[in-house]
Amino acid sequence: MKLPPKIPLARLPTPLQPLDRLSKHLGGPRIWLKRDDLTENIGGGNKLRKLEYVLADAKQHGATAVITSGGIQSNHCRATAFAAAKLGLHCHLILRGKPQTLADGNLLLDQLLGASIDYVNAKDFADLNACYYRAGERLREKGFQPYDIPIGASNDIGIWGYVEAAEEMICDFADAAIDPVALVLAVGSGGTYAGLQAGFSMKAHQSQLIGICVGDNNAFFEHKVNQDLSAWQTRYDVTLNLRPNKFYDQFIGQGYGVASAEIYALIQKVAELEGVILDPVYTGKAMFGLTQLITSKALEGDDIVFLHSGGTFGLFPKMNRQPLSELTQ
Repeated sequence: MKLPPKIPLARLPTPLQPLDRLSKHLGGPRIWLKRDDLTENIGGGNKLRKLEYVLADAKQHGATAVITSGGIQSNHCRATAFAAAKLGLHCHLILRGKPQTLADGNLLLDQLLGASIDYVNAKDFADLNACYYRAGERLREKGFQPYDIPIGASNDIGIWGYVEAAEEMICDFADAAIDPVALVLAVGSGGTYAGLQAGFSMKAHQSQLIGICVGDNNAFFEHKVNQDLSAWQTRYDVTLNLRPNKFYDQFIGQGYGVASAEIYALIQKVAELEGVILDPVYTGKAMFGLTQLITSKALEGDDIVFLHSGGTFGLFPKMNRQPLSELTQ
């Protein structure tokens, strides 16, 4: 199958490494880490793989600016700002929240990368179409040709990033001589999961794909992933026998972006044992879900792969507000 055009932005392939000390600590299967946090230094994380295809489409449509959206500390928005700067495009962000007196984490990088920003409240953010429309009109008045990118670059074009990544991972598994029982990942907008679902199905790969929901519930992601995959199959004339999705939403806690003391304690434990930094919004919450599935014997086998989708910069604002000793209590 011929893939659509893409613009190389990520440093690929990313490593697959065992977390032997964490695995021993948990007393379960051997955990392997797919290091998609290393796709790039500033723009790194899972979003960059999707943006390679989405921004190629933007350039094909003659875009001179891109518009996207997310939370104040959105990893996707930071990755888009990075990629846009690299390609000479203007980036405009629609961020849910209030202007910050002191920018840090992803927001600081957004500003350094030259992104213009609309800060909107939760009510206005709920009508994103209107937010994109207003931003687009202002950009056109300034002479730009804008191109809209959804949250997480999670659409039928962005799916290709992780269709391609699935093939890369299958090669990783062969090189490591493992046959993982599962690949576990955080699910925040659904695009990464959808791409892997499609990619593994195309290759008839049997590892179970497990999504740990970090904000919305199982029903939301069942609908979102199936909707994106349906649009992808229609757009690119692909017919696949897709496997059932598997999501866990019992680890969301108090909501998106809110992590419990247990999650901060796990972030610290993984850092101490493996020198790997997780974040409290996505990977920390997903790793917590994985550890609970292992200790409860809900997930067993010889090898399990965990996708590190990035997000480290989102850790810093949390540390500025409270010391780690308080967060882990």
